[in-house]
Amino acid sequence: MSVVPRISQRISSRAARYVGVAAAATALTLGVAGSASACNISEFTAKAGCEGQQGVISVTDVDASGTPATVTVFRTSGGSEEQVGSQVVKGSKEGATITFKEDWKPGATYRVHVKTDRFNVDDDVKGGVTAPATACATEKPSTPPTSAVPSAPAPSPSKSSPAAAPAPSNSASPAGDSDLAETGASSNTPMIAGIAAVLVLAGGGVVFALRRKGSTQK
Repeated sequence: MSVVPRISQRISSRAARYVGVAAAATALTLGVAGSASACNISEFTAKAGCEGQQGVISVTDVDASGTPATVTVFRTSGGSEEQVGSQVVKGSKEGATITFKEDWKPGATYRVHVKTDRFNVDDDVKGGVTAPATACATEKPSTPPTSAVPSAPAPSPSKSSPAAAPAPSNSASPAGDSDLAETGASSNTPMIAGIAAVLVLAGGGVVFALRRKGSTQK
């Protein structure tokens, strides 16, 4: 029997063992790495908070594999549930956050469900969400301060101002005053003129009579 074939067989069997061990180690490493990067419900957290005056339910996904996940939020009360909303989030190593607008009341409770098509995740976020004991601050209507503006006092009559002139009377002035104002003479002027005219006529008549008497005597 030749010694060379036996040595070759031993080398081949050892090499096969080494290759098998290396392959198993590689498969184990890949399996651990795959499990580490797989989406898991423990990578999701949820809380109730405020964005300004708006209440929100925030869900954060730190899944480094970036597996899309459908997140659905339910409001729970007295054994019944009401869906608040549903969104798709794609996680990241730094964390991706989605928010649901919800005017929650202090102490309200919520259930957050996560479902993925890969890795068969279909579970609720552990512990759910309980709203804080204090509601979001509400804006108070701003009313501008009303400052009382003092009214200007009415001006008092000045002592030094002259008294107002009396209004002219509408009563008719006496006729004598009117004639005096217009002609500058007494109101007896027409009477005097009439007497003078009578005297002139009388004198003329006397003169005429005397002349006639004288002519008859001649």
